Amino acid sequence: MRDIEAEHVHIGGLRAYLARPLGGTDAGMLLLPMVTGIGEQVREYAADLASSGVTALVWDPWHGRSSDDTEPQRLAESMTDLRDEDCLAEMGILLDHARGELGLARVGVIGWCLGGRFALLLGARDPHIATVVAYHPSILVPAPDHHVLDAVDHAARITAPTMIVHAGADTVMTTETFAALQSALQSRSVGATVVHVYPGAAHGFSNRPRQVDPVNAAAWTLSWPSVQRFVADTTATDG
Repeated sequence: MRDIEAEHVHIGGLRAYLARPLGGTDAGMLLLPMVTGIGEQVREYAADLASSGVTALVWDPWHGRSSDDTEPQRLAESMTDLRDEDCLAEMGILLDHARGELGLARVGVIGWCLGGRFALLLGARDPHIATVVAYHPSILVPAPDHHVLDAVDHAARITAPTMIVHAGADTVMTTETFAALQSALQSRSVGATVVHVYPGAAHGFSNRPRQVDPVNAAAWTLSWPSVQRFVADTTATDG
């Protein structure tokens, strides 16, 4: 494991969080948080990736608020303010910074819950994305009014290797929607599809408060190292 440096940063008028290994790296990931925003746990995700040799740049959906200082319910009430095109534009600014100023040769995207859905959308929009990871993505049917883009439809357009981490007892993304997502990914002519299913685990099992349930805790303990290996393999630049 490598020593890291981490700090909140401002990029193109956006607040973000940056964690990177000392000595630099060519590999990077854009992190799209769950409803917690850039809270303590998401910063730990970034630190884990940076320690493994991957620069982690975290998008801030709430422009300063997070679970560190705001009740999760209040953050959840703000989800209807997240407009797909506006959010994707912000992510594009961060990707340009990662590839430009940070000098990262290969940059992937990983998201949790609401961020998992955006990871699929961004992976479809940006052909240069190196890898896509979606942790229990929040894909609702019928879609709420602020979800104007179809994540399942977009998933079929992703060209990067893609990993889905699915909660077997997910009540946000239904079994039928999960099957449609899996079918869309497997219909692609390029890009490996890796699907991990954790039976009995609930939507958002990566969120620490939900890990009081031992099934959710076990799912996280097993899934996170697998995801980190997948990220390392798909963002490596040494051949």
